[in-house]
Order: sequence, then structure tokens, then C-alpha cells
Amino acid sequence: MNTQTSQLGAISTSHHLATEAGAQAIRAGGTAIDAALAAAAALCVVYPNNVALGGDLVALVRSPDGKIHFLNATGTAPEEQSLDALRKAHGHELPLRGIDTVTVPGGVRGWEALHKLGAKLSWADHLASATAYARDGIPNSRSVARAIRDDREVLAQDPGCAELFLPGGEPLAEGALLRQAALADTLDRLSEHGPDEFYTGQVAQTWVAGLRQLGSKISLSDTAAYQASWADPLEGSFEGYRVVTGPPNTSGFALIRALNAVAGTAEGSDHTPIHDPLGAGAGRLAEAFRASNAVRAAALADPDYGVSGEQLIRRDAPEHPLPGQGKASGDTVGLSAITSDGWAVSLINSVYWAFGAAIREPLSGIIFQNRGTSFSLDPESPNAFAPGKRPRHTLMPVLVLQGDEIAWVPATMGGSAQPQIHAQLLLRSLGGASPQEATHAPRWMVAEPDAGGAVSVVIEDDVAHETKSSIAAAGFPLTIMPPHTEDLGHSNLIQVTPAGYLAASDPRSDGSAMVVIG
Repeated sequence: MNTQTSQLGAISTSHHLATEAGAQAIRAGGTAIDAALAAAAALCVVYPNNVALGGDLVALVRSPDGKIHFLNATGTAPEEQSLDALRKAHGHELPLRGIDTVTVPGGVRGWEALHKLGAKLSWADHLASATAYARDGIPNSRSVARAIRDDREVLAQDPGCAELFLPGGEPLAEGALLRQAALADTLDRLSEHGPDEFYTGQVAQTWVAGLRQLGSKISLSDTAAYQASWADPLEGSFEGYRVVTGPPNTSGFALIRALNAVAGTAEGSDHTPIHDPLGAGAGRLAEAFRASNAVRAAALADPDYGVSGEQLIRRDAPEHPLPGQGKASGDTVGLSAITSDGWAVSLINSVYWAFGAAIREPLSGIIFQNRGTSFSLDPESPNAFAPGKRPRHTLMPVLVLQGDEIAWVPATMGGSAQPQIHAQLLLRSLGGASPQEATHAPRWMVAEPDAGGAVSVVIEDDVAHETKSSIAAAGFPLTIMPPHTEDLGHSNLIQVTPAGYLAASDPRSDGSAMVVIG
């Protein structure tokens, strides 16, 4: 007897155990939202250098009716903190890590909002794989092991981080058992009591008290008041496709700017398209990326305080860009999911720098983000610190559609390079590359200005000579990196074709992609 099979959906994440958790959700009858939630929760356990319960989230969701929903679950600054107090403590800029960089984590409220929008499985189902991974332990991944070695000194300064990542004073090696009993207990309570447990329950009381002992100004009033929000996405067009991304405080505007530059439609340009933008025209594309970085540094902020995404797309880049912060490493997971019932999700979950603020509250097992370091301490900046305000973000989800139908579901990490990685993925995809070819292709990124204002390009050694020459001729010094270096981000990509789904995960990560058959 012949048994007919069909494609139920596809999922791609930056860790193979998270991909399997998402695939299990699809097999169990879940939507792309169920898959994304199961995978995101798993990633908070298996990829703690990149994401944790103490981090933020943004997402784009395409529902079966064709509507695109943008979710902003980025956290806010504590009400008890002030700009004057931070300037007194730190001078003209915030530290890169430490307790004053921790903002209210938005991720769990983001999961709740997604669950309400379109999940079929239970809240407890979303957390089941993550809880098992935490309680039983998993082999430590290449990425986490590398990050522990790289950040050994900063992890050693926090007792909670040192306990988990530096057992006996030595970095936890690749393949060693990463077991997180306290985090498993926390996930058990979240599973039983729901997302409110993280913000108003016993779990909230535990982690808030732990952070306040370290000097945090986050209070239970802050956590109880926090809610994720839905907003209209930001949209552009390119070669007949709709490119949908996140509005401020995300960096989605920078992708639209870059694509407009390639098409020759950018405001204030000479309206000459960039021919061969990943080859002979790469120098002009690099200049477009540099300009977007400068606009982000000068003007991106919480939309309640700053300018709109449309204004940022049109804004002239400042002639003298602000010096950039140090380059974030680790920082984020992106995942892509789609199901045959019409749901699709591009989700980004993050603690910002590797291990975030490098603070792990030991009783709850929760690691906390350092998103607050992105605030400015300049009172005149639209991104100046204020109580209850969200900092500017590097995070940005993306969906690419033809009409109302999904063409590609991309997601990436990579700090401030996320718009650049998305642009390269899309340009390659439109050039005929499969998801495997697009995610595995050589990559480069324009770095933010250093302390002296100089801008360089980080580029993998196997990038074509023509591309390197074009970028160098445009005046950018090149920093050569090995092929498939993790510093150039983890991307995930699903393509919808007439024959079905194609999916791939970046070789720079520990990830995998799966088309789920039923």
C-alpha cells in the first residue's frame, strides 16, 4: 500500500537541538508559531552565549489571512534609574557590561504574545524540550565553548557565570555536559504557572531580588508593568518583491536603505543602480552600509522618543559619524519557521553581547542581557537613557513576499551587521542561489566606526578578489577573517518554491534546517 506524504512545514535554527524541538512541534500538529516557540525556548538552554530567558525578542509573523504582524518584545529601563545617576556613575557613556546595562527582559512576554496569536499546542508544550535539555544536560556546543574561552575573564567576575561555565576554574569544553538544574526548575515553574510567573510570580521575586543585591534598579513594579506590543511593520520593495521588516527601535530601516541604494532609488542619490553589488559594485554597497550605520548611531531610538522608520530610510547620513561601540559577539539567535497552514515566522531572540551582561542569577539560573549599554548618556540624543524607555536595537526580523505569498523566511544574528547579512542573503537568493548556497556563501560586513571614527570592512578570506578590490578601492581597510567565521553571523533561510520548501542553516553556527514531512 502506498502511503502519501506531504510537507508539513520547515524550520531552521542556529542549534540542531532547537531545530529538532521545533520540528517536533510541527509533527505534533503545531503551527509555525508553535515551532518557533519550542525552538526559542530550547535555544535559551543550549545557546546561552547567544540567548537566555533574560533577553529580548522581536518577530514578524505572517498569518493564514495574509496579514503581517510585527511583535516588539524589547525591554525597558527601570523606573528607579535616572540619566543623571548614570552620568554620575559612568561619565559620558555606559559600560559595555555589568548591572547597569540590564534592562527588563522582554522575551517571555514576547513568547506569550506569539502563543496567543496563533499557537495550537499548550504553553507547557513549548517549554518541554528546553526543560529536558536543562535538567538532563546536553553536549556543550562549539559556539558556546569558544565564547566561554573568549570571555573567560568577564565570566569569572560573576559567581553565577563562573559556577556554570568555569567549573573548577576551567572553561567548560566543547562536548562536555552542560547541565542547568536551576534553570530547569525555573522552566518547570514557567510551564506550570505561565508567563506571568516570570514577571510577577516566585521566579520574578527570585531574579529581581538577586539583581537588586548587585545594584540593579529593576523592581517588581517594572516587571509587572512590562508588556510586549504589536505594531505595523516597515516595508520596502525590491525587484518586484515585498521586503517586510521591523520598525524602530529595530534596525530594519537599514535593510530598506541598502536595497534602495542597490535599486538606485535612495533619497538624495544620483539614482544610478548599483551593478553587481556583491562583485564589482561592492564598494558602493559598502558605502550604503556605512551610511546606514551612521544614521543608526545618530538617530535610531525608541519610537516613542525618536524618528520613524520611514524618516530613517530617507535621512541623510551625518558627515562625521559617531564612534561605534565595541563589536558585539555571540549576541543573538535568529530562527525561521513556516507551516503549510499559512503561518510563517522570522524570530530574533537575544542577550546582545556574548552572555549579555555576564550576570547569571544563580537561584533562578537566568542569564541577563546587556541591552542597556546601547543607551546614550548624551541628554540631547534621541536615544538618551530615560526610565521606562527602550534602547535602540540591532535586532530585526525579515519576511520576503511576492504579493501576499511568502517567498523567503530569513533570520540572522550578527549584531549591527544584521541588515547587511539580510541584504547579502536576498541579493544571492534573487540571483538564483538556493538557501544552502546563500547561507554558505562568503560574507563581509562594514564595521561601525572605531573610537577614532575609522570604518573598516571585516571580510572572509574566500570572498572573490573582485569584491575585495572594489571595497578596498572605495577606501575601506579590509580585516581578513577565515572562511565561515562565526564573527560574520549565523543566518537561517527557508525558501518557498512550487515544489515545496527548501531550508538551510549557516555553517558558522551549530545549527540545522529541516523540512518536516507528514
